[in-house]
Amino acid sequence: MIRNSASGAITYLPPEAKEVAGLMGELVTWINDEIESRDLPVPVIAALAHYQFATIHPYYDGNGRTARLLTTLILHRCGYGLKGIYSLEEYYARHLRGYYDALSVGPSHNYHLGRAEADVSGFVQYFCEGMADAFAKVAARAEASSLSAPQDKAALLHELRPLQRQALGLFAKHRIVTSNELATYLGLSARQGREQCAKWVSEGILAVANASKKGRSYRLAERFEGAIVE
Repeated sequence: MIRNSASGAITYLPPEAKEVAGLMGELVTWINDEIESRDLPVPVIAALAHYQFATIHPYYDGNGRTARLLTTLILHRCGYGLKGIYSLEEYYARHLRGYYDALSVGPSHNYHLGRAEADVSGFVQYFCEGMADAFAKVAARAEASSLSAPQDKAALLHELRPLQRQALGLFAKHRIVTSNELATYLGLSARQGREQCAKWVSEGILAVANASKKGRSYRLAERFEGAIVE
């Protein structure tokens, strides 16, 4: 049994040891069936699994930690992993009283006197609010990172056609080039070089560096200059 460390009063009387194996088997079967059917949203499945594991209380110590590990496993298996970059532990630590209050439901401290059938919507709400809090923090960090990080070069390069990507090699060596230099580099005729340059300017790939008729030259448009790797 679990007692209040200050008063010695019983705060929770879990099932007897002989019942634990059967209850845990039922819990695992229920989790797997719900994951397969998806009748419930995954965060609700995880919340109920956490509650029931803690209610069964199969170990003398570490039940809360193991219950939280179980929820993490369920969330990761069902697409809520975010590659491990979020943690619910921070939310639990900041709202520890709410965590224990949400777990303490039912008319009695005894598993068999109402706790197993208690309304657990309070704990489901607490759990889902914790997930929302953790995911919001990840989103905020991602947004801050995207604002400070350089533009994704790979995504930018996907906008270019093969011949245009090939031309980046020339601009990596010479920031400003003529249509003849581009034609030679790409194995085109002088006329084709001029046509390509004019077309790429209209498409926003190139910008005119020198507009004079005899000395006309080109550079990459600003948004593509950062994609060049020396």
